[in-house]
Amino acid sequence: MDTKKTVSLVLGSGGARGLAHIGIIRWLEDNGYDIVSISGCSMGALVGGIHASGKLDEYEKWACSISKSDMIALMDLSIGTDGLIKGDRIINTLKNLVGESQIEDLPIEFTAVAANITRRKEVWFNKGSLFDAIKASISLPLFFKPFPHNGDDLIDGGILNPVPIAPTFSDQTDYTVAVNLCAPHKKGAAIGNGKKVVKTENGSIISKTIGDFIGNMTDKLTQNRMDIRAYEILYKSFDAMQGTIARQKIAAYPPDCVVEIPANLCSMMDFDKASLLIEYGYRKASDVLPGALEKKD
Repeated sequence: MDTKKTVSLVLGSGGARGLAHIGIIRWLEDNGYDIVSISGCSMGALVGGIHASGKLDEYEKWACSISKSDMIALMDLSIGTDGLIKGDRIINTLKNLVGESQIEDLPIEFTAVAANITRRKEVWFNKGSLFDAIKASISLPLFFKPFPHNGDDLIDGGILNPVPIAPTFSDQTDYTVAVNLCAPHKKGAAIGNGKKVVKTENGSIISKTIGDFIGNMTDKLTQNRMDIRAYEILYKSFDAMQGTIARQKIAAYPPDCVVEIPANLCSMMDFDKASLLIEYGYRKASDVLPGALEKKD
């Protein structure tokens, strides 16, 4: 009887594009690969952690059922100055959906990567509360409040390492597969949702998406509209920075295979396109992985 080939899976950060991780996981499973280790950052930590807990089916079903208005309802606004969203409502919803776990008890080895902005270094969560690790890793600056940890503030790990390959260095697996959600823009890559795409006056689809999203949330709290342009610039800057760091990390620590997801596939907030993004991830894996993994053999 053939033994399944084992995989260390590295899942990068990139907002809603991280839903493509689900499709890549599905392809690996469908083709007989055994994922025995996952290292994730931001959405990669969220998807990877839930898969490591054995609850990806439940999460996928939920993710494919939510609308943008559902996502807005999950946003618990913060009245402080250190973040627009507290994030407790999202985390509690996920806990109720898949259950809380301790990382060291998961059937798949798992590491979530966050960034300690107090000490300017990465923090690797490989034990303790799964959802504390996820919350720390997804805390995008200014959108989410920083996660307090041992007297320091932790934020989205993509600030320092958007494709966290290093946690897999000690793995004894057949392959290391990394998924980079911050690959260069690709013409025609943007995923549609069957609706007419409407550009803003300055031609920015991202501005329209983030503007509507944040505008709807802030209307609940105040009549004073926040400067949406500032958040658009922040998002674009963060995405560009992550893309550069990701390329450097992959060049310095080359995995056996990299699945490149273009950064213009969708907006950071396009969580209502889950089915399309999962399907895209599956197709991308089927295009890239067979040849790359056979070459490794």
